[in-house]
Amino acid sequence: MAGLNLPFSLRASVLALAGLLLASCAPASTKTTLDIWAMGREGEVIGQLIPAFEKENPGIVVRVQQLPFTAAHEKLLTAFAGDALPDMAQLGNSWVPEFVALGALAPLDARIAATPAIDRTDYFPGVWDSNVFAGALYGVPWYVDTRLLFYRRDLLKQAGYDHPPRDWTEWRAQMQAIKALVGPRRYATYFPLNEYEVLVVLGLNQPQEMLRDGGRYGNFRSPGFKAALAFYTEMTRDKLAPIATSTEIANVWDEFDRGLFSFYISGPWQIGEFKRRLPASRQGIWMTAPVPGPDGPGISNAGGSSLVLFKTSDKQAAGWKLIEYLSRPATQVRFHALTGDLPPRRSAWTAPSLREDRYARAFADQLLRAKPTPKVPEWERIATEVRLVAEAAVHGRLTVDQAATQMDARADAILAKRRWMLDQGTAK
Repeated sequence: MAGLNLPFSLRASVLALAGLLLASCAPASTKTTLDIWAMGREGEVIGQLIPAFEKENPGIVVRVQQLPFTAAHEKLLTAFAGDALPDMAQLGNSWVPEFVALGALAPLDARIAATPAIDRTDYFPGVWDSNVFAGALYGVPWYVDTRLLFYRRDLLKQAGYDHPPRDWTEWRAQMQAIKALVGPRRYATYFPLNEYEVLVVLGLNQPQEMLRDGGRYGNFRSPGFKAALAFYTEMTRDKLAPIATSTEIANVWDEFDRGLFSFYISGPWQIGEFKRRLPASRQGIWMTAPVPGPDGPGISNAGGSSLVLFKTSDKQAAGWKLIEYLSRPATQVRFHALTGDLPPRRSAWTAPSLREDRYARAFADQLLRAKPTPKVPEWERIATEVRLVAEAAVHGRLTVDQAATQMDARADAILAKRRWMLDQGTAK
């Protein structure tokens, strides 16, 4: 256009048009934006792991939406109903059955088969199994949660024992010895009545499942579960445990320190809490141990969260790359350092931060004997009803037989729709 004497307005229009033409010829961005929803503390810190992944995968940009645990379940269901799910998410293991039943999750077996870096034999078996439904895998464990004993080793020693309990008979004897030592105003153990986890762990140790006939009916009247319920209620009947909820003993760390109770069943997050809340001079008084079973080493729950891909996503290949990255033992060790969450891969436990943590060792042992709770979408509702009935039994309003009958009745009512769907052949 040199040498042309055009009016200013016309020159401006020509230049603008030329700019548009050049822009239209420029290559479009080829980056994939991957949306992941994560929850709680994990949602807060996952962003610290993403830059290394994006550097390794320059064609992928990860957007993390952090959700509070209290709102996450409802938000996920709302997003499913509105066809607005993200590409992938952190999903609590007890929620996976529900989203499998909805048909929301992409099966992962083919991707696992093509990814030698994710070796299923390196995972704790019960944790891996919590993501398997009808023989198909729908999630890869991200971190693992299980319950075991936190105990006062000093009081146990004063009561005449140099080791934690190895079965229920020994556990009961140790609790009776501690009770005789600490007197009428203190106890041997603490089972919070507003939490169902302790009773569920006791129930997992029985030969019969807590639901029967493929999850169609409750099985709480089985001899095994009634034995677990009897053990549970005997603790308060014999004044070995207080009749109290977690709101009535709000500061469990102080009460544990002053000896209100000596055994407490809880999860791995408590390691950090006890380290922070008890003074350095008191760190030697406590220890962790696997839960005892009726006749030997016990079973506990296989909890935690897994990483899932949603079936509606058109970016599953990119999502799988992120799952593979987050599943690497080295990444899991760093994640543990950020959160205190326990790795689901056994090879990650060779890291010094885990191998040399005396309080974490019992969790590695317990995870070898962890199993999922019943894999039905209704399980959390059923467990809540079980807790309510168990609380009535603890207060003496129901016998063990009456409580087990009520638990079955409430579970059967909750499972009525599931039975109908299974009968119609439409349930997952």
